[in-house]
Amino acid sequence: MAIQRMDNVGIVVEDMDAAVAFFLELGMELEGRAQVEGPVADQCTGLDGVCCDIAMVRTPDGHGRLELAKYLSPAATSTDPRNKPHNILGTHRVMFAVDDLKDTLARLRPHGAELLGEIARYEDTYLLCYVRGPEGIIVGLAEQLPQ
Repeated sequence: MAIQRMDNVGIVVEDMDAAVAFFLELGMELEGRAQVEGPVADQCTGLDGVCCDIAMVRTPDGHGRLELAKYLSPAATSTDPRNKPHNILGTHRVMFAVDDLKDTLARLRPHGAELLGEIARYEDTYLLCYVRGPEGIIVGLAEQLPQ
């Protein structure tokens, strides 16, 4: 077999505390925070002089994780604008299943979440929406409707 599982998705952020607070409010759990640097970090990333603060957050079921990274050196680069449209090429969103979409939105708004469009109903199966969170990260939310 080529792979065993998907371990995590990495997201580079500028404001680590805001990003952690956003994902904790969403319902993720903080697995740990650390600083990573040295030869292994340089070799792995292909960068020189890496010093990076990381926070690992996981879903309550323990199967999904995000690694939030704030680069202290070399400085993070930006390919502005941060408010990229949803149809841009490359990785552009992370989707989470939630119990109550409207309640989740209400809890995330004080953390800067902005609804991209509106809440959409997919047949009689899901309520769906996309929000833009900290650092311009697009987060999808899906509430499965009772059958």
